[in-house]
Amino acid sequence: MSVDLQTVKRVAHLARIAVTEDDAARMTGELNAILGFVEQLDEVDVSGVEPMTSVTPMKMRERQDEVTDGEKAADIVANAPATDANFFLVPKVVE
Repeated sequence: MSVDLQTVKRVAHLARIAVTEDDAARMTGELNAILGFVEQLDEVDVSGVEPMTSVTPMKMRERQDEVTDGEKAADIVANAPATDANFFLVPKVVE
């Protein structure tokens, strides 16, 4: 895949980037070089490679999935102007 000058200008317009004619011509070559590199990566056979979370082998940290209130309800409502039983009190807006 390669991009032309019109595609670069359209992408710049969509990204709200001001691009001069000279910059657009330079970017056309740069984007084509980037896309060429990506096409080279498609040629690599990764059929036997496991997905990785890091370049170094490591086990993911695990924790118990427990539902808690965070034990910080009093801290959260401490600066509220009006509270009741750790709930925010707000003025009534619907009659």
